Amino acid sequence: MTLLRHTHGGEIIERQALTINPAKTCQPVGAMYAALGLNRCLPHSHGSQGCCSYHRSALSRHYKEPVMAGTSSFTEGSSVFGGQANLHQAIANIFTIYKPDVIAVHTTCLSETIGDDIPQIAEKAAELGLIPEGKYVIHANTPSYVGAAPTGFANMTTAMVKYFAESTSPEKVPGRINVIPGWVEPADMREIKRLVQLMGLELILFPDTSDVLDCPQTGVHEMFPKGGATVEQLRATGDSLATIALGPICSGPAAKELSVKCGVPQTTLPLPIGLDATDQFILELRKFNGGHVPREITDERGRLIDLITDMHQYFFDKTAALWGDPDQLVSLSQLLMTVDILPKYVVTGTPGKKFLKRMADVLDDRKAGVEVRQGPGADMFLMHQWIKNEPVDLLIGNTYGKYISRDGGIPFVRHGFPILDRVGHQFFPTVGYRGAIRLLEQILEAFLQRQDRECPEEQFELTM
Repeated sequence: MTLLRHTHGGEIIERQALTINPAKTCQPVGAMYAALGLNRCLPHSHGSQGCCSYHRSALSRHYKEPVMAGTSSFTEGSSVFGGQANLHQAIANIFTIYKPDVIAVHTTCLSETIGDDIPQIAEKAAELGLIPEGKYVIHANTPSYVGAAPTGFANMTTAMVKYFAESTSPEKVPGRINVIPGWVEPADMREIKRLVQLMGLELILFPDTSDVLDCPQTGVHEMFPKGGATVEQLRATGDSLATIALGPICSGPAAKELSVKCGVPQTTLPLPIGLDATDQFILELRKFNGGHVPREITDERGRLIDLITDMHQYFFDKTAALWGDPDQLVSLSQLLMTVDILPKYVVTGTPGKKFLKRMADVLDDRKAGVEVRQGPGADMFLMHQWIKNEPVDLLIGNTYGKYISRDGGIPFVRHGFPILDRVGHQFFPTVGYRGAIRLLEQILEAFLQRQDRECPEEQFELTM
């Protein structure tokens, strides 16, 4: 914290070879989270124990739930000669002791660098009888030195399609769609399911971490909670009428793979955070239910618009700084623009080709004076430099922004991953009209709390 106060403003020096406090997490974390959205699946980290411990602890600290995973426990010998023997032993132990239906293997920097061939290793394990009948081993390549957590999520979700999706008939099932939700909270996945159900459609949502990382306390430990998409559901995705991918980074690749493999038409939409993005999602769903939108959803939309009207006086002409994953940043920025808050600084460490264009489309004619960065050098140090030079009114991002908030006295709304210093975020959606209402309430609360705290005594009002 003390060192952070010495972050200098002034001239911004472009950096390509140095990242300071990166605005991203590594690929295997995203792959592990996606795997947890598969019913009776045990994620497995093919690398060292330290890698697996980091991935598990990052997820456990965010969701405040125990995250189970296996590891190949590389030693010096494995690091030189390969991890086949370790993975074979791990597969045998996991199926014998924990009895999952699926082991989802993701690679790490170490196993990728030495070039372990996971499909070959899994095939050999099957020949040796290490994989029981009716059980499965799937994999995704997720080196930490490429991409970021959203990339890992996308790779593991695509692996689910590659291993399980089937097309059993040229005729698709009427009224049944697939939705790939992207990296969102369990409560968001639950909200997506509720909206699709209200629209009268049958849904296959994958991955699905609701009832996995937001389970009720029963007093009995369950190694594999009841939630998650089943293998049978994943197989059936190939016969669905269409696939809706929510977010091009996290969900787009799996939707495209399903389209190529099984001929399922796919549409990629932004994450349904805020009024406009949720409207797009509902309008897309209307294409498959005969064009009907139920009164309950219309009423929720009306309540959001009413709230925006009531809050507008507090939001108008404010500025914000955002950091996190690209899919979330685009939709969050669009929500802020709807209420006349300008997303002045936006940073993501996750690489990708279209993020800057998507942000430019959202900002439209207000992009002058806005700083948007992606990839090398796009980190929290850069964000703090910008804020030192010209402060903003609001911060939105993960827990790592709390130091900037404290240093500058700037209102801070936690959103994204990881949130390490608060509890309960996995129970409250931020997608859909309901989610937008909650987000706006959090933003207004942050603004008014600051006003109450800092205003002179003679301006301290009961009604604001």
